[in-house]
Amino acid sequence: MMTDPIADMLTRIRNASMVRKHEVTVSYSKLKMAIAQTLAKEGYLEKVEKTKDKIPQLVISLKYEGREPMIHSLKRVSKPGQRRYVKSGEIGKVLNGFGIAILSTPQGIMTNWEASREKVGGEVICEVY
Repeated sequence: MMTDPIADMLTRIRNASMVRKHEVTVSYSKLKMAIAQTLAKEGYLEKVEKTKDKIPQLVISLKYEGREPMIHSLKRVSKPGQRRYVKSGEIGKVLNGFGIAILSTPQGIMTNWEASREKVGGEVICEVY
């Protein structure tokens, strides 16, 4: 039994980008889809697709700049044993503004910039740069 499916997805993406794979497949959930779509929207992933199988999967296409992966670091912040929540005024920058944090807010999954603009706090899922 897997205790943290989000960390598993992030680890699969991190490992695949280190060995320069073009695609990685993970089990589907709405939360994983929202996180992957946010990463794609911010330019860290090429595209995200849900398969139409009996048991749906997420096919994540990784993005590279020449031979370098777009994702240099992908770190899980809030873990099942230790959740990290921030208020709207406490949302910080990642790598002096060069990276993003993905938050789970009452208005859905969004980046730290969007959450600051919307003035909502939430759970910090991961940091990417």
